[in-house]
Amino acid sequence: MKLLLLGSGGREHALAWRLRQSPQATNLWVAGGNSGTARLAVNLPINPEDTAAVVAAAQSLSIDLVVIGPEQPLASGIVDQLTDLGIPAFGPTQAAAQLEVSKSFAREVMQAAAVPGPQFHTFTDRQAALDFLSRHRQPVVVKADGLAAGKGVALCPDPQTAAAAIRACMDDRVFGPAGDTVVIEELLHGPEVSVFAFCDGETLSELVAACDYKAVDDDDQGPNTGGMGCFTPPPFWTAELAATIKQTIMQPVINELARCCIPYRGILYAGLMITAHGPQVLEFNCRFGDPEAQVILPLLETDPIAAMTACINGTLRQTPVHWANQSLVAVAMVSGGYPGPYAAGFPIAGLTDPETNADAAADTIIFHAGAQLSRQPDGSETVVTAAGRVLTVVGRGDSLPTARAHAYRRVSAIHFDHAHYRRDIGDLTARRWNIL
Repeated sequence: MKLLLLGSGGREHALAWRLRQSPQATNLWVAGGNSGTARLAVNLPINPEDTAAVVAAAQSLSIDLVVIGPEQPLASGIVDQLTDLGIPAFGPTQAAAQLEVSKSFAREVMQAAAVPGPQFHTFTDRQAALDFLSRHRQPVVVKADGLAAGKGVALCPDPQTAAAAIRACMDDRVFGPAGDTVVIEELLHGPEVSVFAFCDGETLSELVAACDYKAVDDDDQGPNTGGMGCFTPPPFWTAELAATIKQTIMQPVINELARCCIPYRGILYAGLMITAHGPQVLEFNCRFGDPEAQVILPLLETDPIAAMTACINGTLRQTPVHWANQSLVAVAMVSGGYPGPYAAGFPIAGLTDPETNADAAADTIIFHAGAQLSRQPDGSETVVTAAGRVLTVVGRGDSLPTARAHAYRRVSAIHFDHAHYRRDIGDLTARRWNIL
């Protein structure tokens, strides 16, 4: 099959890596891409958010399957346009993607489906939101309603912090139109987990879970980022918990969307908090997470093209999805200063494994994100930093400590100017993993 993948991050390198292992894959192109995907596919100089350019490329290349990595093309309706042209695309329609695009829409769906979650209130008027805070002085979470690249969430321990978050959204417009509407939610307590399943509109695959780290510094200090690392499996993950989440959260949402004539097909990603009263939904996303994809996709034992095609065709019940029983730890290496201003263009050394002299090894994988190939004066090409999140270094093993050791061994061999990474990814001694 001829495949077109959209996106340029670590998630997309992981998708390209896994798609290339499918016996059905013959040719692979990437709209956007990076230095990692360049070794697996042909990178096209196309913005993955340019719907017209993507559609034209899919037609000219006679693409058999388009795989969408990031959320913005889904929000723009790329799946609808491709489907109308008879080009299969893996991902939800524009209507179904509202589950991620609008947090207020998602809460309304969950409310109709009786899915557990925090109490919430939606505001389009700043003064109404501030008046609400003056009457409700408990800790809250303030969220920009729309897409904000994973950064539109503020945990607010007091009304003053919450008011500042509302003004940042609605007055300063730090998230643009995404903050024109804000959702104020009850602040929950407990460990967070990202849960994923393939879905064909009716049937859900077996679930797989990972835990991520959003703050830029150790001990969850510093500003929120798009993700500084993750690991799987969570220490509290059991078959019983998976069954509860599937039966009380994921399936009811799919059923409610189907009832509304909005069949959800693609990857369903639930961000949950495991509270003392059970799992509750923080948010839904409509694609693989980043960096969660980098630890989830290596676990996928089923042919990814078969699973994606089954979602599109409504035949997932006849295509069981299997996940490997293995531990993985992913450490994001980022540019110094991220998520604020940072410099780029620094050569990256140590990308080949010192033991195997290869990019991938039995116990580690490097997924490129904000990295690109740069031609040197002698004609050679060097991988250089090109964005905030540069690499995701993944270690794997039969236990989390083993996987963690492999990841950090590989991280220590990689160097670029002003590199920064957390040193506590996968450390289960932190209190954040305790269920109250």
